[in-house]
Amino acid sequence: MRAPERWSAGQPAYGTVCAIPSPFVAELLVNSGFEWLCIDCQHGLISDQDMIGMLQAVGSRATTFVRVAWNRPEQIMRALDSGADGVIVPMVNSAAEARMAASACRYPPAGHRSFGPTRAALKVTDFTPESANRRVLCAVMIETQEGAEHADEILGVEGVDAVWVGPWDLSLSVSGGLEAPGETARDVKLIQSVLESCRRNGVIPGISVGTAEQARYWRDAGFTMIAAASDFRLLEGAAARLFDMARQRSADESEDV
Repeated sequence: MRAPERWSAGQPAYGTVCAIPSPFVAELLVNSGFEWLCIDCQHGLISDQDMIGMLQAVGSRATTFVRVAWNRPEQIMRALDSGADGVIVPMVNSAAEARMAASACRYPPAGHRSFGPTRAALKVTDFTPESANRRVLCAVMIETQEGAEHADEILGVEGVDAVWVGPWDLSLSVSGGLEAPGETARDVKLIQSVLESCRRNGVIPGISVGTAEQARYWRDAGFTMIAAASDFRLLEGAAARLFDMARQRSADESEDV
């Protein structure tokens, strides 16, 4: 079952963020079992050419989002024309900003996306504006206190299919710091309010997490679009654990001598 089908059934689907500009890394992550990927053109080191190669490497084996650098129509349309299944639009704080994002994702009369699907038309049989409008996924990020407080207005916009909560920027917005992002009482209350808004508006609830424990906590709370860490964090963490284990074993062997 593909990620969108799981979300339609209210089931969780697990993804991760690709910040490393490598088709092979994206392919490896899908092979490891991730059901969707966010190709990060906001904070990742990924160019347009890298993005296309990564989309090609993944193909249809997982649902692909491109997180655009900002809420700009040309960035959204370029990602979709390159073959992404959807986009993730950062820092959406109002209904007007949500409408901008949703409109750029869809062809008239539902939006103002310009027709020129290029690679996108290779992924499906009989690509049409109507079929593209049905298939595309527009996810907006709520990652500020202002966005959380306007969640009902944002998620009530027609064409917004999912929300992705960013705990780090949310924490920064609320407190000016990054102490335990997504875990303080104030952060948890805001995140839960966004989740409740998703339920009222029939929007897929998504969140970015840093640990397996956080993934399980928010999954049990009701989030279904769950992004676990990122490729560089996974690599960094695995390398650090391996090094620590090797160093510990070396120390233990020295004590036995």
